[in-house]
Amino acid sequence: MHWFVLIVSGMFEAVWAIALGRSEGFTRLGPSLVFVGALIVSMGGLAYALRELPVGSAYAIWVGIGASLAVIYSMATGMEAVSLVKVLLIAGLIGCVIGLKLVH
Repeated sequence: MHWFVLIVSGMFEAVWAIALGRSEGFTRLGPSLVFVGALIVSMGGLAYALRELPVGSAYAIWVGIGASLAVIYSMATGMEAVSLVKVLLIAGLIGCVIGLKLVH
């Protein structure tokens, strides 16, 4: 259960990161509210997962999931340019996240 919560909270990390960018310095209400809600869910899930998982691996996995999804979303929506190098680096990051889970 702790691993599942960690993965979901990593997904919410991507949500709050994207919402933060769209909030334009907290001047737009909708994205600002999404940011706060996703941040609470993301941090709460991380805190729950850390009850059973080692902080180093769990944090690296949480950040890796959030960063990967944020970049993938940004490239898919045209907010960020797509390049072969970026795709390969994100694939490597996802591979590292999976590897950390497998060795734990």
